[in-house]
Amino acid sequence: MTMPRLERNRPAPNGPAPNKPGRTSSFRRLALALAGLAGLTCASLSFVSTGHAQESAPSAEAPKPPSISVIAAKEGEIVETVDVTGTLMPRETVSIGADVDGLRIVELAAEEGDLVEKGEVLARLETDMIDSNIQLNAAQIARADAAIAQAEAQIVDAEAAAKEADAALERSRPLAQKGIVGRDVLEQRIAAAGSARARVNAARQGIALAEADKAAQIAQRDQWLLRKSKAEIKAPTAGLVLSRDARLGAIVSAASGSLFELARDGLIELEAAVSETVLARLSKGQEVSVHVAGRRSPVAGTIRLISPRVDPATRLGLVDIALPVGDDGLHVGSFARGVISLDRSEGVLVPRTAVVFDGEDAVVQVVKDGVVERRVVELGLTTAETVELKEGVAPGENVVATAGAFVRDGDTVTPVQLAASEAQR
Repeated sequence: MTMPRLERNRPAPNGPAPNKPGRTSSFRRLALALAGLAGLTCASLSFVSTGHAQESAPSAEAPKPPSISVIAAKEGEIVETVDVTGTLMPRETVSIGADVDGLRIVELAAEEGDLVEKGEVLARLETDMIDSNIQLNAAQIARADAAIAQAEAQIVDAEAAAKEADAALERSRPLAQKGIVGRDVLEQRIAAAGSARARVNAARQGIALAEADKAAQIAQRDQWLLRKSKAEIKAPTAGLVLSRDARLGAIVSAASGSLFELARDGLIELEAAVSETVLARLSKGQEVSVHVAGRRSPVAGTIRLISPRVDPATRLGLVDIALPVGDDGLHVGSFARGVISLDRSEGVLVPRTAVVFDGEDAVVQVVKDGVVERRVVELGLTTAETVELKEGVAPGENVVATAGAFVRDGDTVTPVQLAASEAQR
């Protein structure tokens, strides 16, 4: 007997598949895990969203006003100055040359930079030829003296002969009248007396000639002595030797130019050019602080001379500023800058950068309770860094350090206080 076969869990044709118990439980566990992961993700997203919300909450507050640098107006002294520039020059230059020709320089006694006194020897010239001529002249003077003595002796002899001739003539006249002597003897006695008187006159002329010759020789001697004295080149005044062109062995002449140049009395000055607008505000005796090139400390000077003339091309006038005598650091030709105080005042001071101009009005920006306020002010003295305010701002009020740059009247700002030294940078 044949038994039929049974097929377990075989789906019916075109019907649903039967459920398997093991696979169903696996799917269930997977679904639970996915659900848990989804819940964890949602919680994380919720936490992140809450954190961002908490962080962005402060940004919703009102923004802080922009910061602006301010400085307090203060009371103090301001000095208005003007700078002048120029060159160090001698007040007066003295040129010294040779008064004699043809002599050779044999000694130099002064150098550039020396301070010399009046009459001090600067150089000596050769005097051998002069000495020889002086000796020759002395001999000629002695010869003239001998000629004078000889002439004087001749005068004595001639006067004696004339006296004898006159006496013989006087004796002959009465004898001739009585006829004792002849007429011819009388005439001889008359001629002899006249000749004797002529010899006296000639002797007297001879002595005058000898004396004149001696005087000429004496004058020539004086010339040689003067020439010898000129062989010593001396300083005509006290001063500072600026230059020395004399050279040993050189033959000098009156046409060869100066051998030495002196600054009279050693006086050195600053010859400065000043604008015509400042020239009228200067006066003699004003103090000047002079800064010489190469020196760290300034030199005290005073205005000695203000030129009455302004150059029409440059619109500049010259001012001579006297400097201390004997300062070794002052060199003629050096550049120098002088600072002259024109005026000084006490008042409210602010940095120059705190002032702007609106048309003809000078304006500062005052910060009060965090609000910018535009103030029209009256200016006083002004320097390169500071301005005096006569009206408009009280001491202690804060003003914008650099006015007009970023803020306007009525703006709200956060003031940042600056020191005076920082405002001037």
